[in-house]
Amino acid sequence: MSDFQYITPSEVMEYLFCPRFVYYMNVVKVGQREHRRALVNKGRTIHERKLVQNKDYLRKKAGAVNKLTDLYLSSQNLRLVGRMDELLFLEDGSAAPLDYKYAFWENKIFETYRYQQVLYALLVMESFKTEVNKAFIVYIRSRNHLEEIQITQKNCDHAKIILDEIFDIINNEIYPNAKINKLKCADCTYRNLCVS
Repeated sequence: MSDFQYITPSEVMEYLFCPRFVYYMNVVKVGQREHRRALVNKGRTIHERKLVQNKDYLRKKAGAVNKLTDLYLSSQNLRLVGRMDELLFLEDGSAAPLDYKYAFWENKIFETYRYQQVLYALLVMESFKTEVNKAFIVYIRSRNHLEEIQITQKNCDHAKIILDEIFDIINNEIYPNAKINKLKCADCTYRNLCVS
């Protein structure tokens, strides 16, 4: 058993969905086989198109004066790597991650989306040595609804605790408790392996 090197914000989202995702992917090494899920594939295709389409009106609405797209960042300190859809540089000198989701806006920001953006914010703060006070999500299936997320110190501290929990599962090969939810479990790629 050796110390696992890096994870992605997407893996953290999966951990928040259910901690056993991390166990099955990184300890047992069983892939998700997402290619069988039609909505996931459609979302990926549309997501890739959105990265090349002109979204200047969204950036202007967010207060951006400049941007970087399809940005790969890594942090040895956080043991985190990720590819951001966009990084916006705002009028006040701060930066803000922007992520496109092939999803409907449901009048709330899910914890998984929130912490994905917090992790991107941590990567940006470390890599660019700049302040990050907010992030944005574009909900593609709700006519590109733009939602702002505040990045707080409390969120950042909690995200680091989540990272530690994930590395504890991986490095110590811990079989974590499942987050049992009949709807989530029915759609889970590991439902045939998981003993809940």
